[in-house]
Amino acid sequence: MRWVTEIAETEVEAESRGEDFEEFFAAERGRLVRACLLLTGDVADAEDLAQEALSRVMERWPDVARMESPTGYLYRTALNLNRKRLRRLAVAARRLMADRVERDDMASADDRMDVLRAVASLPFAQREALVLVEWLEYSAEEAGSLLGIEAVSVRARLHRARTSLRRSLEESP
Repeated sequence: MRWVTEIAETEVEAESRGEDFEEFFAAERGRLVRACLLLTGDVADAEDLAQEALSRVMERWPDVARMESPTGYLYRTALNLNRKRLRRLAVAARRLMADRVERDDMASADDRMDVLRAVASLPFAQREALVLVEWLEYSAEEAGSLLGIEAVSVRARLHRARTSLRRSLEESP
């Protein structure tokens, strides 16, 4: 009889964790996709990245739910997945560049595309800091914790990123 009670308790716990993840998913998905869009510059890549990060969090939800910051874990997972994606893209680009002639970049008058390009041109570390603080509204301390660096380093990265963006957007037609 004891094992029946344990099974019932386990099922109740699993159901409540599932509902917790559904609420977590609903609350975080939109923000995560927008953050990933700023990292990738492409809607499809952003959605894929967000989906992969959320699925990895869902797989580990019982442990993640007990963490101090499940949201921080989600964003850290997305950042790590994006780093992996960038490494794969760099390898593929090196292979393509060996075989192809450089193509002219397509000009765009759309302000959003100008901003996305300017953000994409930032060094990755500056882009991470900018997305976490400016778009996701984390403090420098929280962003530093997510990135594994000091808050003063986040602020320095933000300063350089803002300066580069200002210069880049002033130069765009």
